[in-house]
Amino acid sequence: MALITCRNASFAYDNNVVVSNLDFEINSGDYLCIVGENGSGKSTLIKGLLNLKSPKSGDILLGDGLKATEIGYLPQQTAAQKDFPASVYEVVLSGRLSARGMRPFYSGADKAMANDNIERLGIGDLRNRCYRELSGGQQQRTLLARALCATKKVLLLDEPVSGLDPLVTQDLYKLIKKINKDTGITIIMVSHDIKTAVEQADYILHLRNEQAFYGTAKEYKASSIGSRFWGGEQDA
Repeated sequence: MALITCRNASFAYDNNVVVSNLDFEINSGDYLCIVGENGSGKSTLIKGLLNLKSPKSGDILLGDGLKATEIGYLPQQTAAQKDFPASVYEVVLSGRLSARGMRPFYSGADKAMANDNIERLGIGDLRNRCYRELSGGQQQRTLLARALCATKKVLLLDEPVSGLDPLVTQDLYKLIKKINKDTGITIIMVSHDIKTAVEQADYILHLRNEQAFYGTAKEYKASSIGSRFWGGEQDA
């Protein structure tokens, strides 16, 4: 069974369907980008994948022993979160909260995992720095390390490069790709940057309040909807 299977699912608010006809599979090690205009259903689908919202119809099924609480999630940051008064190490370690359960303290394994991910993200020299004093790129690397502490299987990234300058953006994309290739962790990334999404990802899911396309990045570029967006045209 696939890691995540979306089977003819739809989601609604107050019986108003916001995204429908969702029918796709995500397998272990895949790199999927979810693209689409604002209001196309991307945020709602994220809530469904995290088990924060139930489908109005159809199913989202998790396989290979995956639980929704074991999906590492990197949300879009709010202004308040950017001003969080904790050290980089404390922020990264907090990614182990769900796994800690009822235990009052973090275990040695939790702390080791935090340290490993701090090194993997190249922020060892920032370990004791206050999170709110970091640059935008450094904060995103910290939050990515935190998300990695919550999972060994799936990372769900919501616009992870939003607000970053072009050089930092490219560095972060390369880092995400390296994590996918080196660890085999499945990447699900929501992005407005369709051109880079097609360059980075293996698969594309395009939403327009329904599933407009699902397939490989190569197939997407050759499709009618993909060629319009890839060519830089505005969607009608």
